Amino acid sequence: MAKNTVCLWYDRDAEAAARFYAATFPDSAVRAVHRAPADYPSGKAGDVLTVEFTVAGVACLGLNGGPAFKHSEAFSFQIATDDQDETDRYWTAIVGNGGQESACGWCKDAWGVSWQITPRVLTEALAAGGDEAKRAFEAMMGMTKIDVAAIEAARRG
Repeated sequence: MAKNTVCLWYDRDAEAAARFYAATFPDSAVRAVHRAPADYPSGKAGDVLTVEFTVAGVACLGLNGGPAFKHSEAFSFQIATDDQDETDRYWTAIVGNGGQESACGWCKDAWGVSWQITPRVLTEALAAGGDEAKRAFEAMMGMTKIDVAAIEAARRG
């Protein structure tokens, strides 16, 4: 197990979420599934308790802790994409699997985890500063899924 691991609380579907992430993103895998050795407040002995997995190289632990806590936008995965095809592929995978669209390149998966599907061209434009950043930012503010061509056009003015 990694020295630092992101722990994500799920109601009861940590394994399904981890398997979806592993199938969707490169450098992702389900490493181990651990079952509860005894009954606990939101489950029974033998239920999946934790799942060790990676998402795009980030070590995670999914905890089936019951309905007490929900995901929020205060935590999100940000996935950098190289082009529109990659942006579309991840966006469609997340939203098309019971997720929902949000604004400015954000979406939520079926388990309520937030994702930022962010083309590198947008990040580069914002980092450039000045009028280029302002134009790219204003273009992004009107988008749900990021349109790479529209960001490139905004950069050029």
